[in-house]
Amino acid sequence: MIDIKPEKGQLLIAEPALTGDVSFNRSVVLLAEHNAEGSVGFILNKPLEYQIGDLVPEIKIPFQVFNGGPVEQDNLYFIHKVPHLISNSIEISDGIFWGGEFDITINLINNKVISENDIRFFLGYSGWSSLQLDQELSSKSWIVVKNEYQSNIIQKSSNAFWKEKMAELGGNYVIWSNAPENPSLN
Repeated sequence: MIDIKPEKGQLLIAEPALTGDVSFNRSVVLLAEHNAEGSVGFILNKPLEYQIGDLVPEIKIPFQVFNGGPVEQDNLYFIHKVPHLISNSIEISDGIFWGGEFDITINLINNKVISENDIRFFLGYSGWSSLQLDQELSSKSWIVVKNEYQSNIIQKSSNAFWKEKMAELGGNYVIWSNAPENPSLN
C-alpha cells in the first residue's frame, strides 16, 4: 500500500499490530537520522508527567517533556526550529533541528525568547542498529510517511496524533483509528 523508503525527517507510524509493544504501541516517530549504521528517532506523541524544570531546575518555564523512546531514558534530548538562536544544531530536514548549545537554550527559554512552539524535549530516543529498521519495515511494523508538517511537527503533541495519522491513511486503518488502545478490553 505505502512504499516510501525511510529517510531522516520522515515519520514512522506504528502499525496497529504493535499493540503488545510497550514502547512503540500507537507511536509516531520523527526520524532524526537514517543511514547504513542505523537509525535514530524521537516518539512525538507520548507526553510524560514531567515538566522540563523537574529535570533541569535552572529552567523556570513549564515545558512538557516527552518519552523519546526506550534508549538512554536517563538522557535529555531536544529538537527545535530555531537554529539561528541555538548554535551547533544538526539539521534533520525541513526546518527541524536536533540539539545544540544547551546553556544557550536554557537562557533563551528562561528569557521567553523560545516558546513551546519552537522546541520539544525528550527523555530517551528510539534507535535501530544497521538494517534493523529495514527488517521491521519488511515485517510491517511501521509505515513511513512524509512529514507534511515540516518544522510545525513540534506542535503535534496530542495523544491522538497516531489516531489522526491512521485515519489519514484510510482503508482498514480508519477502523484501527477508532479501536480502543487495548482491544482485549473492548
